[in-house]
Amino acid sequence: MHIDLTGRTALVTGSTQGIGAAIAEGLARAGARVGVNGRDEGRVAESVRALAGRLPGADLVPVAADVATDEGAARAVDLLPDVDILVNNLGVFGAADPLELSDDEWRRYFEVNVLAAVRLTRLYLPGMTGRGWGRVQYIASDSAVVIPAEMIHYGMSKTALLAVSRGFAKKAAGTGVTVNSVIAGPTHTAGVEDFVYELVDRELPWEEAQRTFMREYRPQSLLQRLIEPEEIAHMVVYLSSEQASATTGGALRVDGGYVDAILP
Repeated sequence: MHIDLTGRTALVTGSTQGIGAAIAEGLARAGARVGVNGRDEGRVAESVRALAGRLPGADLVPVAADVATDEGAARAVDLLPDVDILVNNLGVFGAADPLELSDDEWRRYFEVNVLAAVRLTRLYLPGMTGRGWGRVQYIASDSAVVIPAEMIHYGMSKTALLAVSRGFAKKAAGTGVTVNSVIAGPTHTAGVEDFVYELVDRELPWEEAQRTFMREYRPQSLLQRLIEPEEIAHMVVYLSSEQASATTGGALRVDGGYVDAILP
């Protein structure tokens, strides 16, 4: 399958590292103009330089903005006013005792993981429907379905994204715009390495720590390993393509078989 996104403009939120960076690179490799987003201007600039070094000639737009705020979202639209592909990847996560979490922390997870995506969808969807083509995606998680006891607040926010995605797909019905969520399984990123070491012995070498984490905390995984960010990006690139024109309102799993269900 040859995916060509030449002529399309994409914005990937939270794309200076991890899954977001892999998605930005995947879309750029397919020919899209890609907005690379993060809060820190210097970090965004460095990410753009690094990606341009790997992909000479790629059309990359630095979008330094905190899209979890009204002001940051407006700045993103100023920097990248017309977007064909919106990938709502921005998110925070971490383990915590649910009985000790404050109201403010619950609100923070909702603001960053859910409301930021809703806000950008509200800003960009009218332009997509007006042009008769667009792709909106939300990076959800297996935690949306299999709520971890140590991350109820995170799971709650990802469950909400599934509802948001399905609802906006209905809003965009018949317009040529598709809206989907991607259920990512346990994925190997720098942040996840830190998370793993919060739960297992920090003295263990990484490969052993990873196996211990999967065995003790994610035993449902059929891969029995962490997923690489590029594997999530492949699904996102496909959903961004013409070939995925009949896929909308879905929750597509790239979870390594973690969710024990036949249907999503």
